[in-house]
Amino acid sequence: MTESELYGELVRLADDKGRWEESVPLLSSLLSGGSVKIRAKALWLLGEIGLLYPGAVKGDIAKIASFLESGVPLLRERALNALGRIGRGSFDAVRPYFGGLLRFASDPEPKVRLSFIWASENIASAAPGAYDGLMEVFAGLLSDPDDRVRMEAPEIFRVIGNRRPESVAPYLERLRRTAETDGNRVVRIHCLGAVRAAENRI
Repeated sequence: MTESELYGELVRLADDKGRWEESVPLLSSLLSGGSVKIRAKALWLLGEIGLLYPGAVKGDIAKIASFLESGVPLLRERALNALGRIGRGSFDAVRPYFGGLLRFASDPEPKVRLSFIWASENIASAAPGAYDGLMEVFAGLLSDPDDRVRMEAPEIFRVIGNRRPESVAPYLERLRRTAETDGNRVVRIHCLGAVRAAENRI
């Protein structure tokens, strides 16, 4: 099977949830070799499977987490995404790796920082208490130089604010200020949304 054919099969697998659990061994094997494109797709699929069936990927979480150390930004992105999705399905499954995720708030690659926020939103949906005392990490991302990162950063405050508004309360003034001053319209809208989410629960 050529790489193009294999990638096509992975695309089809993404739409065939009935095959997901039985496909975990194949996807795990693809992490050990092949192109970056194939490994990235396998990581993404394992994350999606782990959201629905966290037990099915439990034995592969360490291998997935190993890609956090990759020198290839795309693989760091996909590893973060996968751990976030699995963590949304079962926080306990990714708990041993949770503390190590925070360093990606300062990754040199904007797309990796963005994936860090997405992963955190997923985990926070299942375990918002895990972020108690950690919101300063995300507050720094409200002034990130990358527009896409700044657009997404307020969303973690919205997710947490809906569940544990007391964790967001110290940052409401900064969110309001950003909503008034940021040059990006989407950032301003998302900051206002985060403020409203927390205020509605306080």
